Amino acid sequence: MMATAEPWQGTLGDKGRRIRLIALDVDGVLTDGGIYYGNAGEELKRFHVRDGLGVRLMVDAGIQVGVITARRSELVARRAKELGMTFIHQGVKDKWHCFEQQITQLNIPLEQCGFMGDDLIDLPILTRVGLATTPADGHAEVKKRVDWVAPQPGGNGAVRALADQILQLQGHWDGVLAKYDALP
Repeated sequence: MMATAEPWQGTLGDKGRRIRLIALDVDGVLTDGGIYYGNAGEELKRFHVRDGLGVRLMVDAGIQVGVITARRSELVARRAKELGMTFIHQGVKDKWHCFEQQITQLNIPLEQCGFMGDDLIDLPILTRVGLATTPADGHAEVKKRVDWVAPQPGGNGAVRALADQILQLQGHWDGVLAKYDALP
């Protein structure tokens, strides 16, 4: 019997079964979208550990995961490295062009790629990929155009919800639970 996670708002269906690569925006997806500054002027970001584990679980299941973001931050590079991400592109003005080059380099067809973005700058990718997703607090225009809206907001488990769905659809969920000795 296949163990299941929590009930979901919608399903990724066949699109989720095909996914070999997930690219993520950072601000508003892996973080809550806020920009925080310390007293010395350094930029700070908050990452949720559950999103991090979701990324790690996808990587362990053989799914390529990476980030494409318009901003630059050493914190993002560090977090991506910690999680074993395949690629990290920062300071990107044309996200679609960057994404297209990355999937060509990895030789992964567009229909086997997914993206989670939260704002208008992400639409050029979201309207082309095989699986388009956004956090619960994604921009209204983005929500109209994606395949799936996560039940959680950005930086608060949206990436984990996506990871859990994909892992279940691809038959990896029992293995995930067994790894943590959590099978019923």
